[in-house]
Amino acid sequence: MKTCVIVFPGSNRERDVARALQAASGKVPALVWHGDSELPPSDLIVLPGGFSYGDYLRSGAIAAHSPIMQAVKREATRGVAVLGICNGFQILVESGLLPGSLIRNAELRFQCRTVHLKVGRTDTIFTSHYNEGDILRIPIAHADGNYAADPDTLARIEGEGHVAFRYCGDLGGVSAATNANGSVNNIAGVYNDNHRVLGLMPHLEDAVEPLHGNTEGAKFFSGLVESLA
Repeated sequence: MKTCVIVFPGSNRERDVARALQAASGKVPALVWHGDSELPPSDLIVLPGGFSYGDYLRSGAIAAHSPIMQAVKREATRGVAVLGICNGFQILVESGLLPGSLIRNAELRFQCRTVHLKVGRTDTIFTSHYNEGDILRIPIAHADGNYAADPDTLARIEGEGHVAFRYCGDLGGVSAATNANGSVNNIAGVYNDNHRVLGLMPHLEDAVEPLHGNTEGAKFFSGLVESLA
């Protein structure tokens, strides 16, 4: 399995996700600079977390127009798997690869803490090692993670099973009280139409080693590697 991680000015989680992928696959991902126009042959493209271009204008808005994103769009159209985490999710939304938008957290402040996530469908390349309804403890670190969508888009996302994860309580309850940032319907991650592009705000790559405090994100990467092998 060949993986590449895109690096933008202001990225700060590229090595975290590269380490998680290397641990799961035994292979070192290629780090690709945003200014490049071509991608190496890849089974998975990852847009990592951070603050690309300092979140100027809108989080991910400038990075979405980086030269490498044209290549990412071409590969996504071909069916190559694409994963965007936190700022990577914002870039995927800004580039039109995922629906909706990510706006300022409801409490208007940066959130850096551990939250609970409920796993949605498990018949995708990203969630094959989980059971539907599994509850994960995963860290978040963002100021603009409040997922929003117009009523028609939201109805389509929900109706077609494009919600990957929802913020929940420790027992799995989904309510306003368990919403980490005000996201509509507690949505923490969404798929594109063929479920091969995934964007999510929580940092699964920072919950894969015992020193992280838990390893509940490790199944995500091992399942992804197995699905793409």
